[in-house]
Amino acid sequence: MLVDVLELLICPVCRESFSLLPESVCCRRGHTFDIAKQGYVNLLTGSSKPGTADSPAMVAARDDFLGMGYYDPIADRLSEFCGPGEAVGDAGAGTGFYLAKATKGVGLALDVSKHALKRAARAHPRIGAVVADVWKRLPVRDDALDVLLNVFAPRNPAEFARVLRPGGMLVTVTPGPDHLRPLVDRLGLLRVEEDKEGRLAAALGDGFAQAVQDRLEYEVELGHKAVTEAVGMGPSAWHARESPVEALPDPVTVRVSVLITGWRPRR
Repeated sequence: MLVDVLELLICPVCRESFSLLPESVCCRRGHTFDIAKQGYVNLLTGSSKPGTADSPAMVAARDDFLGMGYYDPIADRLSEFCGPGEAVGDAGAGTGFYLAKATKGVGLALDVSKHALKRAARAHPRIGAVVADVWKRLPVRDDALDVLLNVFAPRNPAEFARVLRPGGMLVTVTPGPDHLRPLVDRLGLLRVEEDKEGRLAAALGDGFAQAVQDRLEYEVELGHKAVTEAVGMGPSAWHARESPVEALPDPVTVRVSVLITGWRPRR
């Protein structure tokens, strides 16, 4: 619930701490933000121009697909980074699937899609959900988090370093070159950019030092409905051509290949 993470948050206007009111949060200087009936709070300011947010259809596809357990091994690995009583954030949390499975203390779900956060706010009794733009300054106080997850989501290295406590850990999950083969080739999905690992290290290298890295690979059997959801839940939903899913075997064997990396702030 939002009350569990209130001390982690700061006002996006003046950077003061919040108090909880019956239907809103209010900072010491009187800036007030309404709490939606689903339990999340929108801390985007009027000047914020967020990037593309997940649509209701994308969120529904992701919720259905993840709920069938295909990515449970990823979530299980993430949970190994999180200890009892720790404050765990998820930048680009989506529906809160990974955060809900990983956190053993309190969880802070950050995402620009209010449609996703409607579900994240209910994903776990100690998760607080906040609409925020990962590309901009986060409404999170300095040194607030023990662990910050970033799963298939945009990265803001400077802000990630700021909100992590000294000795905390950023955990990134990025797709490997073989992720979702053969769907990438057969359905015209977005491909993993060349030298993804090198680009990730270059982007985070100034503020973070790599602590641990694992490649997780396995195969799943997906029926046509699950394939449609896998396409519709990710960035290919915006870019993919009309996909002849019916031309695929039913079920089709699909490769899951991800790189899970733990990073320590250099400061």
